[in-house]
Amino acid sequence: MLVGSYNVLLVAVSWFVAVLASYTALDMAGRIATARGRTVYWWLAGGATAMGLGIWSMHFVGMLAFRLPIPLGYDLPITLASLMLAIALSAFALWLVGQSRLPLPRLGGGAVLMGLGVASMHYTGMAAMRMSPGIHYDLGLFTLSIVVAILASGAALWMAFRLRQHSRHVRMLRAAASLVMGLAIVGMHYVGMSAANFPVGSVCGAASSGVSAEWLAVVIVLATMAVLGIALLTSLLDFRMEVRTSMLANSLEEANQELAYLALHDSLTKLANRALLEDRLAHAIQAAEADGGRFALIFLDLDGFKAINDAYGHQIGDRLLIQVAQRITARVQSRDTVARLGGDEFVILANVQEAADAGRLAESLVEALHERFIVDVHELSVSTSVGIALYPADGASQHELLTNADAAMYHAKSVGRDTYCFFEASMNASIHQQLLLMQDLRVAIQRRELVLYYQPKFTAHEGSVVGIEALVCWEHPERGMIPPDEFIPLAEKTNMIMPLGAWVLDEACRQLAEWRRERHVEWTLSVNLSAVQFRHASLVDTVRGALHRHALDPGWLTLEITESTAMRDADASLHILQQLHEMGVCISIDDFGTGYSSLLYLQRLPATELKIDRGFVRDLAHDTEDAAIVSAIVALWRSLNLSVVAEGVETTEQKSFLTALGCHSLQGYLLGKPMRADVLDQFMQPGGVPA
Repeated sequence: MLVGSYNVLLVAVSWFVAVLASYTALDMAGRIATARGRTVYWWLAGGATAMGLGIWSMHFVGMLAFRLPIPLGYDLPITLASLMLAIALSAFALWLVGQSRLPLPRLGGGAVLMGLGVASMHYTGMAAMRMSPGIHYDLGLFTLSIVVAILASGAALWMAFRLRQHSRHVRMLRAAASLVMGLAIVGMHYVGMSAANFPVGSVCGAASSGVSAEWLAVVIVLATMAVLGIALLTSLLDFRMEVRTSMLANSLEEANQELAYLALHDSLTKLANRALLEDRLAHAIQAAEADGGRFALIFLDLDGFKAINDAYGHQIGDRLLIQVAQRITARVQSRDTVARLGGDEFVILANVQEAADAGRLAESLVEALHERFIVDVHELSVSTSVGIALYPADGASQHELLTNADAAMYHAKSVGRDTYCFFEASMNASIHQQLLLMQDLRVAIQRRELVLYYQPKFTAHEGSVVGIEALVCWEHPERGMIPPDEFIPLAEKTNMIMPLGAWVLDEACRQLAEWRRERHVEWTLSVNLSAVQFRHASLVDTVRGALHRHALDPGWLTLEITESTAMRDADASLHILQQLHEMGVCISIDDFGTGYSSLLYLQRLPATELKIDRGFVRDLAHDTEDAAIVSAIVALWRSLNLSVVAEGVETTEQKSFLTALGCHSLQGYLLGKPMRADVLDQFMQPGGVPA
């Protein structure tokens, strides 16, 4: 037998080509697994060509590394046939690992077919030498080479299938796997070469007419490296483009999800918005109709929120709303829907079966929102009015339920706030009247329907007029005279209180300036501020502007705020009142004794006047307890050098008692009723009488 030898360099090159071909195979399997549509076929064709050429090149370089003491060559048609066989085998392998599943029977069958094909390719390449006499193969080694080919093919298929999906360390794993696969392929080749025996006197029939081995090795290696390099580069570029496309798609998906979320949720509190509430309400009605179920729609509106928003700004108001939403969410069940309709209005779709359950939930919400809130460094207080509508008793449609829950909420406000009410049919008529009244109120100023009445304030001892208090009334063209306690609360629920209050202040200042200029009186002017008006950020500028327009000394103006308004947030009140005091405006605490005050806070306020509530004055002659309270109030505030005014004086007994106590000024129907400016002019003439 002829003794062969190997070119060590080409042996090393064959192993390197095997590793590179293995890595290319694994990478192509990954590209095919992630491709879609017709792209799969392009990657399958390109991958099969690159992978087949790589495997065939390894085998052929390995054969070229083999040397015999006779000239060698290779028949070109047979060599090309072995290449085509390698490409076909690669296409089959890539198709197999591109399937969604690779069960063990399919893996085993594929390994056998591919192993036999690889062996066929190898021995076809050996036949390209056209040895004469023919090559004798050792049966044992021949069989072993086929077994190694099958095992190597099975391992390659399994690794390619497992590593076809992109993951964090997939390229490192593919590199490691390609080293193992390269060794297996090289091992199969050299076991097959060991099985070949060349008899003495053998001649290579392709030595003279075939392709020269010297330059064939260089051409094959260079061509194979170029093809594999191009395939890997193309795969890498496509992968990067796929990653970028995937990132863009994910970004677009996230943006669409965010847009969908924002379309159905309130951007501030992250609660459901009106659109989502209406959708959930429609489903709740359908479900209740189907199984005879019931549920409650609970409408909440915060009392005092507008004042906080105006006094501290929208940032503090927004943070307060977020805390309110958190407290509401904490009190409801996870299957309930909590929505914010805008501003300080919240709605709860509660899955309850009994009215008592809805009542308990509403009571829990009132308690939760009654507790003080800490927003930044501010300690804030709000209350809530809650209306409840039950399905199906209080409405069979979304509109009816929302309208009736809203009506019940407004009824809760009218009966004292910080409470809850169930809907009753009579409430709709009341709410309808209020809505009509609010519509008329919007144009009342332009139509000059609002008019100021002035009630004089008298010194207790001399009985002379020292000041006037401006009171606004509404001369409605159809309903007649409407007192302020009927329309001021309506104005406070909207932004109408601000233009209305500004008009009252400006008109009263104009009238006082006229009286002082033409009548030469030394009266002072008292104007009442509502709670919402007092907390509004524009209050100080509004007061300053009115005084400037009518050239009034700030000391001639007294602004009256109720005790409860001053004490709702004492620190904020102190800040506002201090600004007015520094301007020179006088401050009067109205309705004193009706709230729950801290004398420690009250004495810090820059007030110059205190008004005793008419409730204490009414029964002075009959109720010794009220007399004791009034006596204590007068003594306390006189000791602090504050002026004390008693309102609601209607009898001579009350006048005498209050004068004896030391009140500085008195107001009441006994002395002078509220009257229009022209009537007050007549009243102040010598011999004039109250109208």
